Amino acid sequence: MIFSLVTGAAVALCIDVLNTHDIKLARRLYGFLKPNDVLLGDRAFCAYVDMVMITKLGCDAIIFRKHQSRTTIMRKGKIVGDCDKSVTWYKPKSCPKGLNKDEFDALPSSITVREIYYYIVIPGFRTQQISLITTLLDKATYSTLENVGLYGKRWEVELDLRHLKTTLLMDVLRCKSPSMVRK
Repeated sequence: MIFSLVTGAAVALCIDVLNTHDIKLARRLYGFLKPNDVLLGDRAFCAYVDMVMITKLGCDAIIFRKHQSRTTIMRKGKIVGDCDKSVTWYKPKSCPKGLNKDEFDALPSSITVREIYYYIVIPGFRTQQISLITTLLDKATYSTLENVGLYGKRWEVELDLRHLKTTLLMDVLRCKSPSMVRK
């Protein structure tokens, strides 16, 4: 689902069978994005291919939590702030699933992204380091704190959606087809 953080309205929705991966569904929704939109998402969308696809649509910003398979090497990248650095990501060596060879060949060889990392400290819990990836490279215009705040709002919406589904007893829908889920 794509929704507006400003109005709370659903902009676009995609429903498919249960075993369809989220990223495949999300790629169907990219056409609903408009230039200068700020796209917030979770780890599943923090992939080289999707970062490039979304920026080609004219979206100014993408803020995703970094996927756990990408390791953070503090020595690499240009440091632009206390918890902020500019990093170059390179095109994968092999074509990812869900992308044809022509689309893969058309991708640029590298992109520059900004990595923002911060810590969540909650007494009684293990301290977590969170790494965000964004295409908002200008630290003066887009502060680290604003980016972290935006990502926090995305998480609040995620919790609100879970609450709505649970309250309406729609957290588990047992249907064999998307049309029955809609019904």
